[in-house]
Amino acid sequence: MNWQLVALGDVSASPWRNGGGVTRELAVWPPDGDSWTWRMAVAEVEHDGPFSRFPGIERWFAVLSGDGVQLVIDEQAQQLTCRSAPLRFDGGVATDCRLLGGATQDFNLMLRRSQARAVMRRLSGNLDVVLAAPKTIAVYAIDAAVRIDLGHRALRLAPGNLAWKALPAGTSLQVCGPSALWIEIEPCV
Repeated sequence: MNWQLVALGDVSASPWRNGGGVTRELAVWPPDGDSWTWRMAVAEVEHDGPFSRFPGIERWFAVLSGDGVQLVIDEQAQQLTCRSAPLRFDGGVATDCRLLGGATQDFNLMLRRSQARAVMRRLSGNLDVVLAAPKTIAVYAIDAAVRIDLGHRALRLAPGNLAWKALPAGTSLQVCGPSALWIEIEPCV
């Protein structure tokens, strides 16, 4: 299977029910129906307000642009900016969002806890990885191009683009870029 590529600019925005922003769904697995295992999206948060609750869902959240947000998750406040590490939290608990300035753009990963687990982190520079287990790997280029080397093949990922691929254990890959998100998704066994 080749890399799956999605450009943010090619995805239609879906408005939130509460009017607080819009979401662009970049990838979902499996791709058919509502019984997904994981989904990745970019949201534009335009107004303060509550997040929708998703019981049984683990959420990862990273600010991509704007002044940032304060999330109050189960009465605990967390401030997040473009420099903050991605935040993992329970999608089923009450979560309220307050903008620290104007609107923000944020990356969201959701997983069904009973089916998958993940790690998300910011990348700046080089990353060399050898996978110890089969995983789905995703890279999102935030505001600069990213290069992904897998074997003898290189992929140049433009800003605002997502690449993802299921890879076997033992796969060696390198990622190089000044501003990206690195995501590993592993099925629960």
